[in-house]
Amino acid sequence: MDFFKLKQNNTNIKTEIIAGVTTFLTMIYIIPVNSHIMSNSGMPLEGLIIATALVTIIASAFNAFFANTPVAMSVGMGMNTYFTFSVCLAQNIPWQSALGAVFISGFIFLLLSFTNFRIWIIRNIPKDLRLAMCAGLGCFVTFLGLGQMGVIAKDENVFVRIGDFSDPNVLFGIFTLVLILFLWVIKLKGAFIIGILLSSIIAWVFNINNASFPDHFFSFPNFSQENGLGSIFAKLDILSALNVFMIPVVLTFLITQLFDSLGTITGVGERGKIFDEPKEGEKKLGKTLASDAVGSTIGSIVGTSTVTAFVESTTGVESGGRTGLTALVVAFCFILTLFLLPLFKAIPANSINPVLIMVGILMFMEVKNINFKDDATAVASFFTIIMMPFTYSITTGFAFGFISYLLVRIFKKEWDKLNMGIIILSFISLGNFLLIALEGKI
Repeated sequence: MDFFKLKQNNTNIKTEIIAGVTTFLTMIYIIPVNSHIMSNSGMPLEGLIIATALVTIIASAFNAFFANTPVAMSVGMGMNTYFTFSVCLAQNIPWQSALGAVFISGFIFLLLSFTNFRIWIIRNIPKDLRLAMCAGLGCFVTFLGLGQMGVIAKDENVFVRIGDFSDPNVLFGIFTLVLILFLWVIKLKGAFIIGILLSSIIAWVFNINNASFPDHFFSFPNFSQENGLGSIFAKLDILSALNVFMIPVVLTFLITQLFDSLGTITGVGERGKIFDEPKEGEKKLGKTLASDAVGSTIGSIVGTSTVTAFVESTTGVESGGRTGLTALVVAFCFILTLFLLPLFKAIPANSINPVLIMVGILMFMEVKNINFKDDATAVASFFTIIMMPFTYSITTGFAFGFISYLLVRIFKKEWDKLNMGIIILSFISLGNFLLIALEGKI
């Protein structure tokens, strides 16, 4: 195990294994949750279950050997909802084209990860705006979760109204949300997956919304062309994603992945002082970001949306994980999930949807670190956060945020607080609105 430099990182095999298992338990929920979300795009559920597990295994193992950091990777929450609801459903873009956009953004990110671009981004994009994007994404995910649960519903007069609380399925979803919230508040490790499984058992026992126990819990992975992995593997359409009207989609995937990865990876590293050494730390950070990009590129081929570092890796770091061996243990644990297809298929939708709201809460908590005393920051953060759910578009939230930030700085003549990063992204945002206007005329 000298490959992972355990002694140099003040750890041992036992500690790394415990850390890996801990991380696995806190992020295993991604298999049923991501599969359920992305299946709304028209992709087969069984194929997505296998693809999600496979991508998690590959990305985490690659990071273990390439970067030697305890960061596990899988399909990013938030980006999977954007992929499904904003791109495929709202814009009627085929999932094959959306996967092509993920591939292009991942490939660009991979190229950028070997440059000083990440440093340029950190210096030029105010941290407050990055935090606002995270909070806005949390609102977007929560809005989707509430809609999927049936807690809110469409209304022609007031746009959104309260759902049908006489529906047992809606009440069951609320019960599951309360259960998961309770488990999370008492800081139970694996709160999300435990809540999903407990509520599923209740649904199976009482036959809620026709839910029933699976006939069996284990099976061999489904690689068939009909509805298994073969039906989505290598089905991405890169050529259609090169269309000029797909530019906003590609940019959204790219910008969100970049900010999300930087925030998560540096946050995980801070917990374990992994990137503290000036030269070695920056080298590890760069390699971990590259692993993230490789994961997204491979993920689009396998059949998933953007792959990113998982914040749940902090649980492993807090358990003592310091090297890639922790991430490798996570990868090995996820191999077991390849054989749990019948179990994941039997989980009711409203045992899963509440997790979206919990993820939204966690993402929105970043709002506490935003400096609302600054006018430009307050206005830009407000528009970024509020426009994502209101317009059903992460791209539009970005655009409103950057443009309003630039305008307020100009109005106040605060030229010293403007830089090329803000100006470039603001003009790209304006270009996005121009593309929308042109598309409406075609």
